[in-house]
This record gives sequence, C-alpha cells and structure tokens, in this order.
Amino acid sequence: MRAFNTIKVALRALRRNTMRSILTALGIIIGVAAVIAMVSIGNGAKAQVEAQVASLGENVITVFPGSFSAGGMRSGWGSASTLTVDDADSIKREIANVLGVTAEMRDRAQVLANGLNWNTQIMGESPDYPSIRSWPISDGAMFTDQDVRSVGKVAIIGKTVTDQLFPDGNVIGQTIRIRNIPFKIVGMLAAKGFNLFGQDQDDTVVIPYTSHMKRVSRRPNINSILVQAASADAIDKVQQDITDLLMQRRKGREQDFTVRNQVELAQAATATSQTMTLLLGAIAGVSLIVGGIGIMNIMLVSVTERTREIGIRLAVGAHGRDVLLQFLIEAVILSSLGGMIGILLGVGGSELVSMQTGWPILVSSTSVVVAVAFSAAVGMFFGYYPARKAAQLDPIEALRYE
Repeated sequence: MRAFNTIKVALRALRRNTMRSILTALGIIIGVAAVIAMVSIGNGAKAQVEAQVASLGENVITVFPGSFSAGGMRSGWGSASTLTVDDADSIKREIANVLGVTAEMRDRAQVLANGLNWNTQIMGESPDYPSIRSWPISDGAMFTDQDVRSVGKVAIIGKTVTDQLFPDGNVIGQTIRIRNIPFKIVGMLAAKGFNLFGQDQDDTVVIPYTSHMKRVSRRPNINSILVQAASADAIDKVQQDITDLLMQRRKGREQDFTVRNQVELAQAATATSQTMTLLLGAIAGVSLIVGGIGIMNIMLVSVTERTREIGIRLAVGAHGRDVLLQFLIEAVILSSLGGMIGILLGVGGSELVSMQTGWPILVSSTSVVVAVAFSAAVGMFFGYYPARKAAQLDPIEALRYE
C-alpha cells in the first residue's frame, strides 16, 4: 500500500510540471528512437545481403583458380585458371557428402534470336547447376548428362534474355545463336533478380560446359568449380577434403586454387553492414546517456524546489527510503515513458525511411526490449543521486528552506 501511495505522489509531482517532464523525457525519446531506427535499418541491410547470398544456393563451396607462382611471378585469387574438368570429376567421384558438382565456364557474347540481339553472360555448367544454385526451371527442362558428353548445342536462358529476345514469352524449342553457332532452347530459368554484387542473375544463357569449352570459348581450363555439400554441418569437412584432394592431384606443386564456402562469403558480405549497425547504434546510444544526464539535472533542480515539501513529509513520519523511492520512481517513469514513445517514433521513422528510400528494414524485438530496459536503467542510475540527496535532507533544515 505504501508503495502504491508513493507511486501516486510521484505521478502527481510529474503532472504538476507537465512541460518540464516532457522536456526531461525528450532526450530519452530521441535516444531510443535513434537506436531503434538505426538498428532496424542496419539489420534490414544485413538480412538483404544474407538473402542475396542464400540465392546463390545452399551449402555451396566454390573452388577458384589462383594462389600459384610461375617463373617467379605469384598470382592470387581469380588469376589465370589451372582448374580442369578432371578436377571437378575427381571431387564428384571421391569426396563424400557431396550432392552436386559442376565445372563452370564464364564468358560474354552477343547472342541473336528472333531477329534481335543481346549481349549477355554465357555460362557453361553441368546438369547439377540448378540444384546447386537453388534455381528452378520455370519452363521446359534442364539439359542432360548425355548433352554434356555429346557436346550438345542446347541451352537454357534467364528471364532477362527471354524478355529481350522473345517478347512473346514463347522460348522452348526456339534457336539462339551464340557466336554464330545455333543452340536449341530447352528450358527457361525462373526469375531470380540481382545478386549481392549488383549483377542481374537473370541476364544469362546456360549451356553444357563441354559445349562452352569446345564451341564457344575454346579454352582448355575451366573458370571455377561449384560443389554442393550435403548439409551445413558437412561444409567444413567437405571443404578440407576438396583442398586435400586437389593438392594430392598437384603431386607436390604449389597450391594453384582457392576454396571458399558460402558461410565465409556471407560473413565477408555482411561484415561491413554489421560494423555500420554497431557504429550507428553506439552513436545513437550516446544520446541515451545524454538523456539520462538531463534527467539527473532536472531531478536535482526538482529536489531543490521541493525542499520544503520533502521536509514536511519527513516531519510527519515519512522515512528517508520513502523519499528515495519517490524520486527514483519519478526518474524511472520519465525514462520508461520516454522509452516507449521513442520505440513508436523509432519504428515509425524507420518505416518512413524505408518508404522514401526503398531500403529494407528489420525491427528486432530484442533491440526494442533492450532499448526499454536500458532507458529504465538510465533513469534509475541517473535518478539515484538526486533521490539519495533528497532522502538525506535534514527535516528541520528543509522546513526552514525558503
């Protein structure tokens, strides 16, 4: 009952100086709103990058050419390729917990069809490619292993190429010419959009890697190897097994390849957004501290103004802990109310930014709970000193105060 009465007294005191209470809570309101908005925008950017990485496929390991030296010259990741189809076949044949492997060729070329032309990316892949990339065929079917073995002139195309060369959408069975070589279209990839590097994934033509090597690019080595592990838990083991196998195939030569998994790619891609989220959150958190200091200043002024009131309460039997509790409750109410208003403004502000800029946002329930708890803790921390000062007033001196 005494606690309830103390809360009533605290609320009455805050209501008596409504404008001052609002201005006191303003620092907390701005701080919490800034924290919620910044963290929401940062989390949204991180989630978008993670979704784009996931669109590259599940549990994917990529073998890149590079990290070799020749004639005193050293090359890093992405340099001239020494990877071969035999490397890819060995991985598929000898490594456990592998669901799919594709030797990968990449090139750009002008393609012609239906009286139109378009410059696009020409990919040489195996039939495992759609499964590895989690990329369904929306129309028709993927070419087969027989097409790979026979260096078949067949292709599947992306949505962008379809829109540019076949406006009517009728593509299956049509012919597309790549460097004046006719390829029959047997399938169309589902629309996938842009990847995390800003490239249009749908702007592509996929043909058997053997056809790419012997008919289009006429290169003996492949650009990379994509491997799909059986599960996320198996990725590290499969990655190490691939490294060991390829080094064994090099028979003592220096490593001329780089093996990276999807987790490493996701971590690298999201590192910047994570850093920015923490930085912006920390900057916004400073305003919470400033708001807490504002609460302490106003509470100190309030103690001075209400010295006689405190003296009367102490004189009629109130204990020091009652006065301490009253001022602590006032501080916590101000900060908690400011925190709740700040949450509404923060969520609303982040939604507004998303509408105006098109940025994705992700409001984290954890950040909301932490913001409210932190604002209440700020009120209690910065309100304790003024409350303790009020509780330690001498009743006689307080009654004499003018």
